[in-house]
Formats: sequence, structure tokens, C-alpha cells
Amino acid sequence: FSAGVYFILLGAVREPGLIASAIAQTLGVRENGTLPQLEALKKYFENSLRKPMLLLLDNFEHLVEGAPLLAELLALAPTLKFLVTSRAALHIQDEIEFPVPPLALPDAKSLPPLEMLSQYSGISLFVQRAAVVKSGFKLTQNNASAVAEICARLDGLPLAIELAAARAKMLSPSAIRSRLESRLQLLTGGARDLPARQQTLRQTIDWSYDLLCDPEQKLFRRLSVFVGGCTLEAVESVCDTKNDLGMDVLDGMASMVDRSLVRQIDQADGEPRFVMLETIREYALEKIAASGEELQTRRAHAAFCLVLAEEGAGEENAGANWSAWTERFELEHDNFRAALDWLIKTLEVDWGLRLGGALFRFWESGEYFREGRDLLGKLVILPGAELATKPRLQVLFAAGVLAVAQGDYSAADALFKESLEIALHLQDQRSMAVAFNALAVNARDQGDLFSAFALLEESLKLWRDLQNPPAVARALSNLANVASLQQEYPRASELYGECLSIFQELGDKTGIAWVLNNQGDLARDQGDFAAARSLYGQSLATFRELGDRWGIAGSLADLGNLAREQMEYHTAEKLFRESLGVFHELGHKRGIARLLESFACSAAAQSEQERALRLAGTAAALRKNLGTPLTPAEQGKLEKSLESARQGLTTTTGGTAWLEGWLMPTEKVVEELLNANSKSA
Repeated sequence: FSAGVYFILLGAVREPGLIASAIAQTLGVRENGTLPQLEALKKYFENSLRKPMLLLLDNFEHLVEGAPLLAELLALAPTLKFLVTSRAALHIQDEIEFPVPPLALPDAKSLPPLEMLSQYSGISLFVQRAAVVKSGFKLTQNNASAVAEICARLDGLPLAIELAAARAKMLSPSAIRSRLESRLQLLTGGARDLPARQQTLRQTIDWSYDLLCDPEQKLFRRLSVFVGGCTLEAVESVCDTKNDLGMDVLDGMASMVDRSLVRQIDQADGEPRFVMLETIREYALEKIAASGEELQTRRAHAAFCLVLAEEGAGEENAGANWSAWTERFELEHDNFRAALDWLIKTLEVDWGLRLGGALFRFWESGEYFREGRDLLGKLVILPGAELATKPRLQVLFAAGVLAVAQGDYSAADALFKESLEIALHLQDQRSMAVAFNALAVNARDQGDLFSAFALLEESLKLWRDLQNPPAVARALSNLANVASLQQEYPRASELYGECLSIFQELGDKTGIAWVLNNQGDLARDQGDFAAARSLYGQSLATFRELGDRWGIAGSLADLGNLAREQMEYHTAEKLFRESLGVFHELGHKRGIARLLESFACSAAAQSEQERALRLAGTAAALRKNLGTPLTPAEQGKLEKSLESARQGLTTTTGGTAWLEGWLMPTEKVVEELLNANSKSA
């Protein structure tokens, strides 16, 4: 830019009509007797500018109505370029937007080494600014975690990070972190030579908020109830429930994105998602609390979450559709949490019970056992929740299933029995059948096979009365499983045969595949390894045909354990590795734990004692973190397989190997196993 580069600060310019004056003053273009300043500026660019020039216009967002002037000047002077900083797009011809993202930050849950951490721009800015106010400040092993969390909680916003770092003069990083509950209160005290709006974070956001028109301010406030983002459909349902927004929702969201108050993220399905940075959302929450609109908006948000959850939990989504719904539920997880917390806080019993019941399958499949059970526990003790209603029945059942997954069998038994009592009171045969089945599974997992079989027979009778073939087939499969555990193999074979016939008549390939897999278990228990291999193989082929990754992973694991029992260790670990890869892609931690235990048993069988105990230690730590222990029978079987490894090492060596595995990150162990080309892990 041989004609020069000029910086023009527009923060103090209040009227779009004064933009020309600011530019002219910077360039030294003056009015003359015949031409006003704007015309003199235009004549200067049209007649005098022959070489490239760059004008940097800073803080244009409050003057966007004056943007056409820039287009006019560009047309007069082809060698002129503008670089404009603005929180709102100008929407003029030839404009090229360069969105400025938040500063780069590491994953706070898995921090890289110290030397790599300082290379992230967000961390680097904090350290630089902290060193200005506190001589000698450095990033260390002791403060790295706190600094990373501070920057993450401030969304990587440069001004917020600078203001937080300014507090390092008096506070340690850990103290700053603990005081970040209210970001807006802490982040004050910027440099006095900055514009006032840049001296505190609140004033900075005030600047943007004040530039919005009334309907835009209303939309901005109402968006604060969303946590973790939202779709356009959600905004329409929650923010304009009574058609009182005063503007088109699509236009309003476009304005929010243009003004950098909301970020738009395109999803794989093409549906845009809108996310408000938490720092901005905190400000918006203050505004909605002061507006008197919060109750109405939060209720609309809870209603939207309830409708979405119940739609996803519908029986029609129980099969192949569930995978897509799981992804949607994961995206909306924080919104569901916020809605349920609000319903509990405001004692909205009916909606709360319904939402809790609708989220049960998501909590179970997503392995959110503690979270789900804790929230369901809060729901059932709300005033009014004690009534014998269908929603209470469903919540009790859901809490019982989560309790079983956590190994809390006695609590699960009480929950299932109460759900059965309500079902009997309501004369709800379907719920009775479900409760009998749940009680049976709970009894089976505790080793009470006699009670389990009797309860399953009650469940089967009800399903037959209800003329529900798929449920009858599932009950037969559960009965066959218990009969097999009782070593009543002919009875189990007969039950599986009847179950298979029903699924074949229904054309239910998924059901057929699972029965084949279960028949493989039965053959394996009887020592017929050739039949077991054939049945597992048929099951796997069907799951592959269906694209059912859960089934594929399960059948691969069963084939692997069969190969291990036949001392075909190379084949076994190859199958384990493929199964582990699928479970890892699915993010299914119980499946990962199962495969780690399978690898451990394989290592023990090959006299690789330390490797076996390390892998078993990692699996045990993963189960501990999930809160999902093995059943007593499964734990006993695992201990028996690991017995040779324990006996082959001293107590100290064995304990050390186990502890190493316990402390090793699961992700690292999985990565090593997946990348291994031999038996070594």
C-alpha cells in the first residue's frame, strides 16, 4: 500500500453521517469554499488516489447504516481497500467476511505437556498479560490446570482473558478460577488508556446489546435459556411462543450471528445450530431475569424439551431409528439437564416425571447412570409425585434399571416392586409384564435363578395374553438364558427355538441375529465349539448385513472368547481388536471394559501375567468411574481367569501391575491395543 495505511478509530463516532468526516480528518482532506467535506472526500479518491491505499476502520458495528458510503468510495477509487473490524457484517457488495474465532485452547480434560500447552494462543495471552502485572509469572505444572480452565471458562475471548490475567497481581490462578462463578463481576479493571467499554467485560457486552433494536434485545434475552446451543426450530418454539417477539425469528437469528452474539455451526445433516458463548449467555441471563420474561421463557423451553424427548423415546424409534435419536439427544443433553433442573426446582411434578421417563433410554444407552438415577430420585420425592400414576410408574422402573446397572440390587428390587404395585393398581398389564421381567433380571444377576425363572413365566403369560409377539419372543429368550444358567440345556434349546420361530415369522432380522448369538452361547456352554462358532458366525453376518454396530461388536467379542477358550490366541486377539474398535467408535464404555477384560484373560492364559493384570486394572478403573460393576457371577468368572496371573507373580509385583493399569488413561490403553500388530500391548 504505497499510498499509505491509515487507522481510523470509530468508537467515538456516534452518527453514520460522521464517518466521512472521520476519514477525511485522518487523511487531511478539508472542505473548501465550494465543496462540503463529503464531496471533497469523494473528489479526492476519484481524482487524486492513484496508488494502493488501505484504510483500517475500527469498531464499525454501531455505524452499519453508513456502510453504503464505503461501497461508494470503493467504486470511485479502484486502488482503495478497507479493512473493517465490526461485530456486525456490513452487507455491501464485494464484502469478504473473516470471522475471528475465540483463541485456541487445549482440551481441559486431557492437558498436553507443559511445553505444548504454552503454544495455545489463549494460554499464551494469559501468561503474557499476567507477567505484565506480576513480574516473573510463568506457566508451571502447579498452575497449568487452573490457567487452562480459566481460559476455557472464558470461552477463549481475548478481552476476558486479559481482564482475568490482570487479577494475577493479587490472586493465584487457582484463586481466579474459584472466583469465576460470576465472570462479569470478576472481569473488571482493564487498562485505563482503553475505551471505557473495553475496561470491563460487562461494558463490552453492554456496547453490543445497546446496538440491538427492541425485538432483537428480546430475542437475545430469551436465547439465554438454551444451554449448549439450539436449532432454529427450537428458537421458534421457545422464543416466540406467543407471537410477541416483534420480528421474524429467522431474521432475528441472522442478526444475532451477524453481530457476533451467537455462532452458527453447520451440522452433518445440514441443519444449522446456534451457540451462545457462556460468557455472553451469563450476561443474557441477567437481562432476562430483570425483564420479567424468565418464567414464561423457561416454561416454553421445558415444554420444547419434553416434546422432543417424548418424540425420541416413542416405540417407533426403538430400533434402527434410535441411533439417530441418540445423536440428537447428545446434542440437546445440556438443554435436557437445564429443563429438568428447572422443573424440579419449580416443583412441576407432571412434566418432570414425564421428561425423566422419556430420557431414561438415553441415560441408559449413553451410560449416564449416576446422572439419570440422581435426577429420577429427586423427581419421585417431589410433593405430588407420590400418587400412583403412570408417569411415576415409568420413573420408578427407569430408576430401577439404572440401579441394576450400578450393582445396587436391593434398591432396584424395591423400585421394581413399587412400579409393579402401581401397575396392579392401574390394571396396566403391559407395565405388569415389564415389571415382572425387570424383577427377574435383577434376581438373575444376583444368582437367584429359581425366582428369576418364575418371574419370567409371569411376564411371558401376560405378554401372551396381550398378543404381543415381539415381547413374547424376548420373554422366551430371557427364560432360555436362565434355563441355560441352570444347566437345563434341552429346555433352553426348546425356548430359543420357539423364540427364533416368532422372529422369523415377523421377519425381524435383528431379533433373529440375537437369538442365533444366544444359541451360540448355549452351544459353547455345552462344549460344542463347532456349533457355537457357526451360530456366532451366522449372527455376525446378519448384523453386518443390517449395519448393526452394537450387534457386530458383541458377536466379534463372543467369537474372540470362543477362540481364546480353544487356545487360538492370535485369532482371539484379532477378533477382540475389531470388536474394541467398534465399541470405541460407539463410545460404549461398558463394551470397552468388557474387551479389556477379554484381552486380560487372553494374556493370563498365555502366561503374560503383568500385562494381564495391567489390562484388568484399567478395566476395573473404567467400571469404577462408570459406576457399573460386574455381576457377582461375572466377577467370579473373571477372577478365576486371572488366578494364574496372580499366582505367577509376587504380591508386590502383581499389585504394582494392577495399579499401573488402574492409573493409565483408558484412551491410551485402547489406542495401544488397536494399534498393536502382535500380542504385545
